[in-house]
Amino acid sequence: MKRQDPSSPFAGADSSSQSADGGSPSSSADAGSLSPFVGAGYCPPGRAIARPYDNDATRSRRYAAIDIGTVTSRLLVADVADDGAMVEVLRDRAITDLGQGVDETGLLAPEAIERVGAAVERFVSEIAECGAGVPVMAVATSASRDAENVDEFAARLARAGVELSVIPGEREAALSFAGASSAFPGERVVVVDSGGGSTEVITGRAGAEPDWARSFDVGCRRVTERFLHSDPPASDELMRAAEWVDSVFTDSIASLRGSGQLDARMVAVAGTATSMVSIRDEMAVYDSSLVHGAEVSLVDVDAILDRLSRMTLDERREVVGLEPGRAPVIVAGTLILQRFMRLAAVDAFTVSERDILHGIIKHLEEQTSTTSVPL
Repeated sequence: MKRQDPSSPFAGADSSSQSADGGSPSSSADAGSLSPFVGAGYCPPGRAIARPYDNDATRSRRYAAIDIGTVTSRLLVADVADDGAMVEVLRDRAITDLGQGVDETGLLAPEAIERVGAAVERFVSEIAECGAGVPVMAVATSASRDAENVDEFAARLARAGVELSVIPGEREAALSFAGASSAFPGERVVVVDSGGGSTEVITGRAGAEPDWARSFDVGCRRVTERFLHSDPPASDELMRAAEWVDSVFTDSIASLRGSGQLDARMVAVAGTATSMVSIRDEMAVYDSSLVHGAEVSLVDVDAILDRLSRMTLDERREVVGLEPGRAPVIVAGTLILQRFMRLAAVDAFTVSERDILHGIIKHLEEQTSTTSVPL
């Protein structure tokens, strides 16, 4: 890995010569070899299931995973064959902003609980269309861990037909590693899962238990609400945010570098990482087959951060390749990835569409086919 100087959050960006799209799509030749989709079972978000369930014919088992994050709620339904191959049947997602105001109040807002409840009701209906008796696991992460009224949230999801598991950061990291690393069999990887309320960093060899894992309370929603109050963000706000992110990461990253654990491929998952590709490549229609396996350089990240941080919120909502609902937190999310890369002396990361959802499916397959599986 090439060493980078962890200085200004805009170091390396040259808006006069480096376009935000970074030119043609990166690593397109690699994307196919890393595809998480076996066969033709993948169905884009919000569409009907791509294939019927025939257990006897396919010798596979069908599972559903729901991940309720600080910013986004997501569903994955997948079939797992006897040889462990996973075929995606259905994906859906909604930006529900569960973590709205949690960092300041310690409470999940009633309207945020209702947004997630409505999304989960839709997910439950879609799961039912995928076949009777599909085992379901729903997990909630950072915002729910921080909230004092998580019992109210769990009760709302119970009314939607789902039993909620609020998992600790270490378990979130392990599930993320299991899902993300599965695209790189046998390879040593550093998985970075940066979400709305926390960032999980996990090192190890794909297919094995992690060598090191930690969940940091650094996420795009948390950083936005603590530091980025101006529209567009003021330069001093960005600098304070960068300094705080550095202060949280520095000791752990220094230790990992000293032990050689960062001498591996960096794999980034979650919405900020995938958005780096779709923004850079100006994807008017999101194409996961082009995003998965794409390489994003530090130069790309610097340029995107420089561009987006100069825009108002309304202007960011119009950026091609950026989901409008992610516009309020994308500057902070990009900043977090940039600070990690600079501190870790990473030139580039590989984006993976496999993540905690796939880790949950793997857990369901390994454990039991009941509606509720303990974590």
